[in-house]
Amino acid sequence: MIALLAGEGPRWFNIPAHRPFVHDLARGLFDALSPLGPEALSQAVVLTPTRRGARALADAFIAAAGGRAVLPPQIRPLGDLDEGEPPFEPGDLAIDLPAAIGPLRRRFELIALVKGHEKELKRELDASAALELADALGSFLDSLQIEEVSARDGLADLVSADLAEHWRVSREFLETALTSWPARLHELGVVDVSQRRVALLRALAESWDRRPPEGILIAAGSTGTAPATADLLTVIARAPQGAVILPGLDESLADKAWAQVGEQHPQGAMKRLLTRAGIARRDVLLWPASDTLDTAGRWRRRVINEALRPAEATADWLTVIETLRAEGQAEDIDPIAEGLKGLSVVTARGEEEAATVAALLLREALEVPGRTTALVAPDQTLARRVAAKLARWGVAADSSAGSALAGCRCGVLAALVAKAADDPLDPVTLLAIAKHPLVCLGADPETLDRRRAALELHGLRGPRKTTWAALEAHLRRKASDARIEPGAVEDALALAAQLRDALTRLQAPYTDDEARPADAARTLAETMEALAADQTGDTGDLWAGHGGEALGRLLSGLMSESDGSPAVSRRGFADLLARLMSGESIRSGGATHPRLRILGAIEARLTRADRLIVAGLEEGVWPQGAALDPFLSRPMREALGLPPPERRVGLAAHDFAQAACAPEVILLHSERREGAPAVKSRWLWRLETLARGAGIDLPTRPEILDWARSLDATTDYTPAKRPAPRPPVADRPREMAVTRVEALTRDPYAVWARDILRLYPLERPDEAVEARARGTAIHKAFERFAEAHPVEVPPDAASIFEAMYVTALEEAGMPHEALARESALAREAALWVADLERRRRADGRTIHVELKGELEINAPGGLFKVNARADRIEISPEGYGHILDYKTGKAPSQKVVDTGFSPQLTLTAAILAYGGFPTLGRPMPGDLTYLEVTGRKPAGREETRAAAGEESEAAARTALDGLGKLVARFDDPAQPYLSRSAPQFVKTHISDYDHLARVFEWSTSGDEEGE
Repeated sequence: MIALLAGEGPRWFNIPAHRPFVHDLARGLFDALSPLGPEALSQAVVLTPTRRGARALADAFIAAAGGRAVLPPQIRPLGDLDEGEPPFEPGDLAIDLPAAIGPLRRRFELIALVKGHEKELKRELDASAALELADALGSFLDSLQIEEVSARDGLADLVSADLAEHWRVSREFLETALTSWPARLHELGVVDVSQRRVALLRALAESWDRRPPEGILIAAGSTGTAPATADLLTVIARAPQGAVILPGLDESLADKAWAQVGEQHPQGAMKRLLTRAGIARRDVLLWPASDTLDTAGRWRRRVINEALRPAEATADWLTVIETLRAEGQAEDIDPIAEGLKGLSVVTARGEEEAATVAALLLREALEVPGRTTALVAPDQTLARRVAAKLARWGVAADSSAGSALAGCRCGVLAALVAKAADDPLDPVTLLAIAKHPLVCLGADPETLDRRRAALELHGLRGPRKTTWAALEAHLRRKASDARIEPGAVEDALALAAQLRDALTRLQAPYTDDEARPADAARTLAETMEALAADQTGDTGDLWAGHGGEALGRLLSGLMSESDGSPAVSRRGFADLLARLMSGESIRSGGATHPRLRILGAIEARLTRADRLIVAGLEEGVWPQGAALDPFLSRPMREALGLPPPERRVGLAAHDFAQAACAPEVILLHSERREGAPAVKSRWLWRLETLARGAGIDLPTRPEILDWARSLDATTDYTPAKRPAPRPPVADRPREMAVTRVEALTRDPYAVWARDILRLYPLERPDEAVEARARGTAIHKAFERFAEAHPVEVPPDAASIFEAMYVTALEEAGMPHEALARESALAREAALWVADLERRRRADGRTIHVELKGELEINAPGGLFKVNARADRIEISPEGYGHILDYKTGKAPSQKVVDTGFSPQLTLTAAILAYGGFPTLGRPMPGDLTYLEVTGRKPAGREETRAAAGEESEAAARTALDGLGKLVARFDDPAQPYLSRSAPQFVKTHISDYDHLARVFEWSTSGDEEGE
C-alpha cells in the first residue's frame, strides 16, 4: 500500500477550488506511484464524472511526467456506464440487466403513450405538442429513477380539493403512465437508460462492497448528486486502496454558515454527499499535491466562497471583511484586494458584443507562447457565436457545444424540404431549396445557376402562384416579352418542372392529410436525394460529414423507431423534425487549436486554463431558470421526494465558483439579451456587493470593449452626404405622368433613378398583394360597372358591383384565405357605391372612365408634356368636368394638395380645362374629389379638395404654374435631383430608392452644409 492511501478508510480528499484539479490529481498520483515502477500507475483505476474530464486527466498525466511517455491509469467516466468496459460490467455484473432503450425509440414510445391519453389530458395534441409532453414525462420518469423514488403511492395524496382541475388531470395521467410505461418496456424487453445506469451503479457498489478491489481505486471530481452515485463513492472511499477526491470543498466556511448551506449554495451537493456518507467536513483531507504556497489563489478562493455564502449568513459580511483583513495582517496584505487580482468584469451591450469580446480575449491570450485559454459558458448559442467569430483569425476552438444539426447544411435542407410538403409553392422556400449548396437537380453548376436566376427573376418574385400550373402559365406569358433575354423563360420552366417533380413526391405518404412519421421520413430522405443528385445520379456530400451522419441517424431512427407514434400532418411532421433536430448537437472534431477550448459549465469543472472567460452571467442563463413542469408543481415534487429546482442552482453555483478561482478570470455579462434588458447573475451581484463593502471596485477591462466596438469600424469613416446627381439636361425627362410629377416634387432622386437611369425595383418573393390587389380591383370594378351601366343605375347595383369587385380581387391575385374577409368588406363597399352612383347620376351627367389626356407646356429646355389617366370624369349638364380619383386608403389631405405635394387631381383638372382630353372638349373645372372606398365604417367617403367653379379653376391654374416652375428649375443644368427634397414626408411616403440614396445615413448624421 502506498503512503498516500495508508491507514484505515474511508479516505476523502479535497482539491481546493483555486487549484487546477486534474493537474493536482495527476501530479499526486504520479508522484506516489512512479517510484513503484512503470506499471504501477497503469494498474490504478480513476473514475471521472464525464468523458471530457477523462481526456483532460489523461493529458494531465503527460504533463506530470514532464512530457515523457507514460502509461496512464485506467480512466473511466462515471457518466457513460453502457460502454461495456471494465470496471462497469466486469464478469456477470450486467448479465441479468436488459438492454437500454434507444433515446429516439423512447421518445416515440412516450409520444404514443401521451397521444393515446389525450382525452384524459383534455387536450388535442399534434405530433410536436405530443413530443413536448413526452419529453416532460420522460424527465419525470428519469427523476424518479435517478432519485430511486416510487411515486405510485404518493401520487394519490398530491391533489387536494382546493387545487385546479388541471392538477387532478395530471395526477391521473401520471398514475396511468407509471403503470403502462413499465409494461411497455417489459414488452419490448428493454429498460430506461437511467434505470439501467442506477442498476449498474448499485450492482457495482454491492460487488465492491462484498469484494473490495485490492488495487488503487480513485473517484475524482464527482459530487455524488444521484443517490446511487453517492453510495458508490462511499464504497470506493472504504476500499483498501480507495479514495474519493472532491472538487472545491470549502474548508474555511464557518461552522455556523456550513450549517445553513442549502440546495442553492455551491457547497450544497457536497454537504449532502458527506452527510449521506457519514463523513464530517473536518475529516476530509487536503490532497497532498494541492498543499502549496499559492497565497493569491487561496485568497481568491476565500473571497469567492464568502461572496457565495448562504443568504442567511450574509448579514455579517462587514464582520467577515474585517476578519479577512485581520488574517492578512500577518502577510502585510489586503486579502480581498489580493484575491481580486487577476479577476475582472466586462459588461457588454448585448449578446453579439459579448461574443466579440470573448473572441478577442481568447485570441489575445494566444499571443503568449504556451499560454492556455478557455471560455466557459452554459449558453450554447453564445459558445457557437464565439467559435464563429474566432474563424476570422483562422482559429478553431475545441468546443463542447458543437454545432446544431438544425444549422448545418443538410439539416437546413431537411427543414426546407419538410416545410415544402405543407406549402410547396412558397416562393421563399422554393428559392431556398433551389439555391441550397447541396442541390444539383441533375444539372451542371453553370446551367443550374442560370436556371436559378431565371426562375427567381421571372417566376418567383411578386405575388405567390397558388399552383404549379399557374406558375408555368405565368412564365409562358413572359415568353413574348422582348425585354427578357432569350432562353431565360425556358430555363425557368425547366427548373420549375424539376422542382415540381422532386417535391410532388412529398405528398405520396399522406392519405386524409396524415401520414406515419416513418413514411414521411423515408419520403423526405428520397426527396433530398433527388434534389442533391448530380448528372451521374451521385448525391455528393448530402450524407457526408458529421452533420450528414447525424441527420442520417435521425431519419433512420424515424423510419425504424417511430412505429408507435401517431400519424402526423404535413405541417406536423415539419414541426416534429424541427424539434428533433433542435435537440441534436454535432461534435465536429477536426483540427483545433491545442491551447484554446470552449467549455460548458460541467465540462469546465475539472479543467483549468491560464485565462478563463466566464460568460453568460445573466439571470436565466447562469443560473438557468427552473424548467416548467406541466405535470407537477413544486410542492408536489417535494411531496414525492423529488429534488427541488434549487438543486440545479446549487450545482451551477459550484461550477461558477470553481471557474472563478482560476488564475486569470474575466467575468462577462450582457446588459441586454434578445433585445430585452438582462439582469446580472446573482453571483456577480454578490461579488460586487462584497467588494463594495470592502471599498473596492471590481477591476474592468474597458480597452477590450473599445477593441470590440472598433473591430469592424473604419478610422476615416465619413457619413454619406445627401446625393445630388446632376445629369445633362438632354437626358432629363421631357414627358411625365402627373403621378411622377408628385415624385419629382417630393423626392427628385427617385425620378433620377427610375426615369433617367431606368432602375426599376424588383418585386419581392411572395410579396403581399392585399393593398395593391384592393386598389387594382376597385378601379377595375368601377370601370366595368360604368361600361356595363353607362346611364341608368340598376336596382341590384350593389350585388352587381360586389360581384365585379370580388372577381377583380381574384384576378389581381388576392390570396384565397383573404377573400373571405374581403368579400364581407366588398358587400359593405358595394352598398355605399350603389348609393353614390344614384346620387351622382341623378342630374343626368355622363360618366367617362380611364381616359388618358395630355398637355404640352413651354419650358427652357423645350416643350414638356404632362399626361394623366383619369380614374373618372363626370360631365354635368352645366358643362362642368368633375374629376374623381379612387382610393382604398387615406386620401391626401387638403393641406398637401394646396401646397402642391399631391398635384394629381389639380394637374388633371388643368389638362381637362385646356382640352387635353380630346373626346371631352374643354369643360369648366368641376369638383376635384377623392373617393375613399374601404368597406369599413364608414364604407366610403367623398373627400372634395376643390369645389366646382372658381375654386377648382384656381387650383388647376396654380398647379399648372407650379409645374412650369418645377420643370424650369430642373431644366437648369446646375439643379440636382436631391434625395428627399420634402423630408417632412420621409415616414409617410417610403421610396423604392431610399436604400440607394442611403437616406438613413445622411438624414441622421447631417452634413457639412447643414442640410
